Amino acid sequence: MPTILIIEDDTEIRGITAVLLRREGYIVEEARSGDEALTYLRRSDRDPCLILVDLMMPILGDWDVVDILRDEDRILALPVVVLSAAHPDKAPSGVAGFVRKPIDFDLLLGLVRRYCGPAPAG
Repeated sequence: MPTILIIEDDTEIRGITAVLLRREGYIVEEARSGDEALTYLRRSDRDPCLILVDLMMPILGDWDVVDILRDEDRILALPVVVLSAAHPDKAPSGVAGFVRKPIDFDLLLGLVRRYCGPAPAG
């Protein structure tokens, strides 16, 4: 089953996004911070097909989380889509996509399907 990791400190945004993706049939893991996400990724024996990450978080904010994800050999190959209300001047290399907040869920689902495949049936 395709798994998506959401890294978002805003409980409401994280929850709504998780519910939407679960309704589509994906498994969703949630992290409230970059530190929590890195702990999950380092301990998990199963990589997510996609990482959704908010840029504006109190701990490891801005591009710090993305940079750290890109420094981890095993995690380097995982696609990362940034979710943010801010429009970056320049995104670091290796970012698979960017979705502005408020989130356009059709755009987000298109990216999810591109990197994770269609949601499993039933």
